[in-house]
Amino acid sequence: MRRTRILTAVLALAAGLLAGTPPALATADAPAAPAPLAAESYTWRNARIDGGGFVPGIVFNRKEKNLAYARTDIGGAYRWQESSRTWTPLLDSVGWNEWGHTGVVSLASDPVDPDKVFAAVGTYTNGWDPTNGAVLRSADRGASWRKTDLPFKLGGNMPGRGMGERLAVDPNKDSVLYLGAPSGKGLWRSTDAGVTWSQVTNFPNVGTYAQDPSDTSGYASDNQGIVWVTFDESTGTAGTATKTIYVGVADQGNAVYRSTDAGATWQRLAGQPTGHLAHKGVLDAVNGYLYVAYSDKGGPYDGGKGRLYRYATATGTWTDISPVAEADTSYGFSGLTVDRQHPGTVMATAYSSWWPDTQIFRSRDSGTTWTKAWDYSSYPDRHNRYTMDVSSAPWLTWGANPSPPEQTPKLGWMTEALEIDPFDSDRMMYGTGATIYGTEDLTKWDSGATFTVRPMVQGLEETAVNDLASPPSGAPLLSALGDVGGFRHTDLTKVPAMMYTSPNFTTTTSLDYAEKDPNTVVRVGDQDAGPHVAFSSDNGAHWFAGTDPSGVSGGGTVAAAADGSRFVWSPQGTGVQYTTGFGSSWSASSGIPAGAVVESDRVDPKTFYGFKSGRFYVSSDGGATFTASAATGLPSGDSVRFKALPGTKGDVWLAGG
Repeated sequence: MRRTRILTAVLALAAGLLAGTPPALATADAPAAPAPLAAESYTWRNARIDGGGFVPGIVFNRKEKNLAYARTDIGGAYRWQESSRTWTPLLDSVGWNEWGHTGVVSLASDPVDPDKVFAAVGTYTNGWDPTNGAVLRSADRGASWRKTDLPFKLGGNMPGRGMGERLAVDPNKDSVLYLGAPSGKGLWRSTDAGVTWSQVTNFPNVGTYAQDPSDTSGYASDNQGIVWVTFDESTGTAGTATKTIYVGVADQGNAVYRSTDAGATWQRLAGQPTGHLAHKGVLDAVNGYLYVAYSDKGGPYDGGKGRLYRYATATGTWTDISPVAEADTSYGFSGLTVDRQHPGTVMATAYSSWWPDTQIFRSRDSGTTWTKAWDYSSYPDRHNRYTMDVSSAPWLTWGANPSPPEQTPKLGWMTEALEIDPFDSDRMMYGTGATIYGTEDLTKWDSGATFTVRPMVQGLEETAVNDLASPPSGAPLLSALGDVGGFRHTDLTKVPAMMYTSPNFTTTTSLDYAEKDPNTVVRVGDQDAGPHVAFSSDNGAHWFAGTDPSGVSGGGTVAAAADGSRFVWSPQGTGVQYTTGFGSSWSASSGIPAGAVVESDRVDPKTFYGFKSGRFYVSSDGGATFTASAATGLPSGDSVRFKALPGTKGDVWLAGG
């Protein structure tokens, strides 16, 4: 029963059955009609990994203690649950037809009514996402949502997604919201608490920066647009719209604009620095400072130079408060936060510092002087102000054993989200490319004592799932994941100690086990250099690398014979291949096109199946030759998954379109 439930989930999530689309049946040898099955009720829970993807935004509510939200680029939004110290998923209800709405480009927690929260959703601004973006609004902290569709797309997984927040609620009049749009669509405003939206047509700059204007896919060539909105709450009173609003634009020469009349007119701030993009703008209304974090690129991966500036709102004076000279940076700044209990305390991150580690900076005098989370004691040795405790998610070490000055686990990378709890100077959270880290003794930094950094991510599950398998014995779940490779879960309620290693694929694209010998498992994936295939003889507990056929450039899909005697592999870069044994040599299959999705029959070890562009293929000689099936009416596209039914030869279920 375990396998039946997980297999159902695989087909539903990967192929869209949740949307109610009936599967097409492709029959090799027509079986007898199956007996009807009794209905089952399922209780759905996450198989724990604790993180696994990029967290570009963390938002604390400034009116109510312990109310915080996190946004992910592809994995939805989450609310912090203080009693359990976990995150509660808020967008699991998003259906397949609007899958793009699991990408969250911005979040805003209402500073007047903490029950209200807003999310700007949409994953890609190009044709990869079939739907436009939307603004979701909730009056019960994300337990339920109402939606307003927008006339343009949003890009929760686009370049520049760590900048922000692009969505903001007026702290004095919460019926007023602003949204910065990408793709040249400008600045948008709602005056009815997010129900309807209209463009602020007199806003002077829709953005000019694209990561790569020559990219024909539309991904890197999209104008990153308007990237943050910040209110000066001191310029308004309860019930009246805030007068002064700052807006950051993806433009290396004209990055920051201001309105002093509640959005009626806008002006470029005079004297502002040029040559960089303004990733974040955070206002300290107590001292009258707008802090701006700059990078030469949009991130979240790129960025080679950066600056931090402080703008005095009363005098219009700009001051370079960068903690290091620009010539000494190899990164941009993005993560930026103010301690609301002690507003002179400011922190920032070197978000794009990949080697040897990210860096976090802290100032207690409004940016005049800074200290670092780590320094060189005597190169390459480091002195850290912190200790890392990843015992709750030990895979964050990546099983690495780096040479100094690198350490494992790393303090982070892609650190664009950084927030000090507005009610607790000791609590800080920051997002990385893999998790949320946090500390609850941050002020030890100032006394010279060591503070502790731990994952604060339980309940937030954000991985790109390429394939899942549940063998009839052994581990209940084997996963093929993007970015973190995949895991062998021996207990679905516990975090596995480590992802697959030896080899460790950056992304595992496909895996399979032998139905009659579940100890035999194969996986394929992507990495910079081969091999791209690995085998296990102990149910995925340990792995050894296979050998690539000539021309392989990526993982593709793979299938194991029912008895584990042979394998069929459809890799990127070359045609379908087959082998006996554990892939010491491969031979080209005939009769099946390159790039076909391949699977195995779960009874007959010599029967394999393939699908490509509306045609179904069958091999009865162990993958050496395939013949196109006479089946018709199958989906013409390649967004298809199919599985053969265990225990019955030739019973194949296919879904997609």
